[in-house]
Amino acid sequence: MNTYVPNEGFVPNEETAIKIAEAVWLPIYGESINNKKPFIAEYNEAEEFWEVYGTLPENMIGGVPEIKIRKNDGKILHVTHGR
Repeated sequence: MNTYVPNEGFVPNEETAIKIAEAVWLPIYGESINNKKPFIAEYNEAEEFWEVYGTLPENMIGGVPEIKIRKNDGKILHVTHGR
């Protein structure tokens, strides 16, 4: 059985990567994840995955959520939350 794969993969841009990250993080970390916005998505061209991570306000101590999502098929490669 052949499966359709878009030319740009299932995660073609940072907006899509961030939406997937939020959908994964919410059940794990709860609504408090929204305190780590804005979320930043960067594409690793060599490894062909998106890395999405949260941010902290200036002078705030703590960690942020991080996730790696493969561009081609949307597979979640890694999820963590720094301390």
